[in-house]
Amino acid sequence: MKIKYLALCLLALTFLKGFAQTQNNLSPKWEELTGPDFITAIHNAQGVCLLPFGIIEKHGPHLPLGTDLINVRYVTEHAAAQEYAVIFPPYYFGQIAEAKHEPGTLSYSMHMQLELLQETTNEMARNGCKKILIVNGHGGNEDLLPYFAQSQLQAPHDYVVYIYRWHARYPGRPAEHSTVDMHAGESETAHTMVSRPDLVHQDRASQESGADQARLHLPDDVYTGIWWYARFPNHYSGDGSVATQELGQADMKAYVSDLAGAIRSIKADQTSLTLQNEFFEKSQHPLDPKQ
Repeated sequence: MKIKYLALCLLALTFLKGFAQTQNNLSPKWEELTGPDFITAIHNAQGVCLLPFGIIEKHGPHLPLGTDLINVRYVTEHAAAQEYAVIFPPYYFGQIAEAKHEPGTLSYSMHMQLELLQETTNEMARNGCKKILIVNGHGGNEDLLPYFAQSQLQAPHDYVVYIYRWHARYPGRPAEHSTVDMHAGESETAHTMVSRPDLVHQDRASQESGADQARLHLPDDVYTGIWWYARFPNHYSGDGSVATQELGQADMKAYVSDLAGAIRSIKADQTSLTLQNEFFEKSQHPLDPKQ
């Protein structure tokens, strides 16, 4: 009897081990999952889904047009390997009006950007993504995405939008060799040397100037949309020729680790949706609170 009981226990453990392996082997990529596996993936992710947000634009004479998209997806995929989350398919419908004069740029109207992003997060939530982390891989979205997140307070939602943008500041970061490094320069080139080294043509990096041409002279507290073109008309800021694998590997490792930590924090967050629901309820009765 004991032998039979032990045999059943061993069989159960084998089944559970196989089940766990099946769960652990689930792809984090939305488009690679089957319907039944998608359900399991959403449960495993605790409703946390990542929307890596890149762009299609020129990146100097030496990097691919999809650099932002390539790099942000590389990081999200590696972060999801550390802390599981479901990753939305490639998304590049963001703000890049300042590069419309360069070949290959895809620039969508502002209303299209906001409407499509809202439709996308709504559809993600309908499919069980109740915590949506937009991972911003493009500097031109740094004003668009916080505005989008703030606009979620216009109407009730049963999900929360979080915005994540990593900045390369951490102890022990390898020293840079350039003073200007904003777009397709040393850092971005180094990152792409890790994510897709086969697409980096570092020998071409000096074919155009990435120097700041400083053609606009306004007070620091005055903004105009032409500021980027005034400074970097080649849509290239920095010097990709000095990028190194050492910098790329250090940055990407730190980036992945930081994003994995953000995913863990969002999984543990039980406050944002509660406060959001409280806010929506109070917004229906603005005369009730004591002033």
